[in-house]
Amino acid sequence: MPAERLLPTEEAGDLIALTRDIVGKELRPIVDEYDKAARFPREVFRTLGRAGLLGLPYPEDVGGGGQPYEVYLQVVEEIASAWAAVGVGVSVHALSCFGLFERGTDEQKQSWLPDMLAGDQLGAYCLSESHAGSDPAAMRTKAVRDGDDYVLNGAKAWTTHGGQADFYKVMARTSDDGGKGISCFLVPADTPGLSSDTPEQKMGLMSSTTTTMLLDDVRIPASRRLGAEGQGLPIALAGLDAGRLGIAAVATGVAQGALDAAIAYAKEREAFGKAIIDHQGLGFLLADMAAAVESARATYLHAARLKDAGRPYGRQASIAKLVATDNAMKVTTDAVQVLGGAGYTKDFPVERYMRETKVMQIFEGTNQIQRLVISRHLAK
Repeated sequence: MPAERLLPTEEAGDLIALTRDIVGKELRPIVDEYDKAARFPREVFRTLGRAGLLGLPYPEDVGGGGQPYEVYLQVVEEIASAWAAVGVGVSVHALSCFGLFERGTDEQKQSWLPDMLAGDQLGAYCLSESHAGSDPAAMRTKAVRDGDDYVLNGAKAWTTHGGQADFYKVMARTSDDGGKGISCFLVPADTPGLSSDTPEQKMGLMSSTTTTMLLDDVRIPASRRLGAEGQGLPIALAGLDAGRLGIAAVATGVAQGALDAAIAYAKEREAFGKAIIDHQGLGFLLADMAAAVESARATYLHAARLKDAGRPYGRQASIAKLVATDNAMKVTTDAVQVLGGAGYTKDFPVERYMRETKVMQIFEGTNQIQRLVISRHLAK
């Protein structure tokens, strides 16, 4: 059953209805085919872009939808309830546009942002390195100034949309001054010297390409630096707060999808003369699953409303990411249990939901890092 929505405006309700229509007609019919073939759904992102769903939280004057974050996140949740890889992709794309919107010059924004928000240009976000996952200040990728250009060398690991994106938001070291020596660059995909390594062979999110991006004497004009030299890490970390809310919404959507599948199966499957949902042991399990989904949704919406009000929300974003992804892991695991042996087969989507959810406890900052962030906020 669709999630119950309490939306701030009639326009927001229309957006949710539009999203559900696209999800039902364009996404659900092909998700299993793309997942099995590990095929990247580039045309799906174009469809979402044409519908105006990729730029929802950005202002209308730069090509966005002018919607509050609480509405954008509920759209992301609706998408992820059918196709987690696309939900993650929408969140990553929004994160890839964040640095340009926040720190770009007016000229940079006018030149690049409209095509990005329209989905004509799909983004990727290059922060992590193989030796510096949770410690981005330890990155080794370098950007050396050479006249009016920068020359970038290094490797950026775990890049969602790697090899498929049209532009890459790359963090690189411009000095040896620790975290203060990192700058942010917007690198077009066709820049000579930029290439993608062999895609990672993952447990889930099969239709979302993840690669290491290789930078070998990648030369870009200084006009593609976002903000001043040394501002890259603050740009990256500020974007991660919003990105964590995106992943919280994705996780909640996957959990909702798993819950819906489990309820439908439990109503139809009979044991000992009645539907298994009417057996208290299973009914209570489903009740706990529903409570987990709805509490996760309330948590990310609270953080989003703080963001929309212009108030600090970093701690609440970490809490939302932690709660939503941990809850989703339990809900998807329990959904497999509800279906029993059938749940362990690819005949039903719950095994895919379970595989997809695990990584959500890892990326956008592991849940151990979220606990560290939360505890540091509490100590202040």
